[in-house]
Amino acid sequence: MTDLAQLETELINAIGAAETVAALEEVRVAALGKSGSISLLLKGMGQLSPDERRERGPVLNGLRDRVTTALNARKADLEASELNARLLTERVDLTLPSRPRRKGGVHPTMQVMDEMIAIFAEMGFAVAEGPDIEDDFHNFTALNFPPKHPAREMHDTFFLKPDAETGERKVLRTHTSPVQVRTMMSQKPPIRIIAPGRTFRKDSDATHTPMFHQIEGLVIDRDVNMGHLKTTLETFMARFFELDDVQARFRPHHFPFTEPSAEMDIRCDRSGGKLVLNTGEDWLEILGCGMVHPNVLIACGLDPDEYQGFAFGMGVDRLAMLKYGVSDLRPMFDADTRWLAHYGFSAFQAPNPASGLS
Repeated sequence: MTDLAQLETELINAIGAAETVAALEEVRVAALGKSGSISLLLKGMGQLSPDERRERGPVLNGLRDRVTTALNARKADLEASELNARLLTERVDLTLPSRPRRKGGVHPTMQVMDEMIAIFAEMGFAVAEGPDIEDDFHNFTALNFPPKHPAREMHDTFFLKPDAETGERKVLRTHTSPVQVRTMMSQKPPIRIIAPGRTFRKDSDATHTPMFHQIEGLVIDRDVNMGHLKTTLETFMARFFELDDVQARFRPHHFPFTEPSAEMDIRCDRSGGKLVLNTGEDWLEILGCGMVHPNVLIACGLDPDEYQGFAFGMGVDRLAMLKYGVSDLRPMFDADTRWLAHYGFSAFQAPNPASGLS
């Protein structure tokens, strides 16, 4: 027992002499660690007779508990001292002016997307969404893309690795048209939706980026014709550019998913380094459109003899460039706060038909 009393005295003294938490941890390991002095004594209990264990066990357990209590108390004191010392060196002078709060801004792309949604909502369109990763059927086949169409090639489209079980290659959607397919397959006409979202293509220059934003529209009903399409788009463009009307033309074009197809141009003047709409002798291509191809209706489970409709699509980022004077598309995705401070919008400037769009 005399040895245990001496051991306890030595450990208590060592605990009291520890000046740091690290030094105290060394004392704890020396006493209660795997090979610590108290731990070895407890391990040796198995070699004693039952009577000796009954006598020695409570003594060793009491020693362990008293040393543990002393360790915890000293650790609390040391941590409190270290905290106080740190607080003394980390004072904040409240008399100094605070740092100015960072001011965020709404990206022009998001601003323009909100403007477009506000206009189309007033025209009776609902917003539909779909996944960024699509399968071949929704992105190509259901939209009447031939098997050897260039858009299916690797140099135009981002394909994912083939599925280990099925071998199917998913794709980053090249347009938001798959949302139209999913809508036609899940809803019965009449349908009137717009589908805003991100799209992906292998292209990069002043007016193209690998990831960009599109908004597409779809109307399916009985007795829908090109006149309805033309009026819808001219009305939208006039509202979007905040003009009384737009001088537009529709040129014949080809898209696999529409027939007939057209591209919409707006009259403009580019002289003097400034773009002015509704004047001059130039034309600005603005979007693609057309009547939904009967093959697309059939692929979506609709009878082309009963229903017909029109579809259109335009680049949100490109319209933001045109409306707000952005000369290069690439800086729009550089995450440069200086660029956003110049071109960004207030978060309180929510577009709506009543108070104005921009």
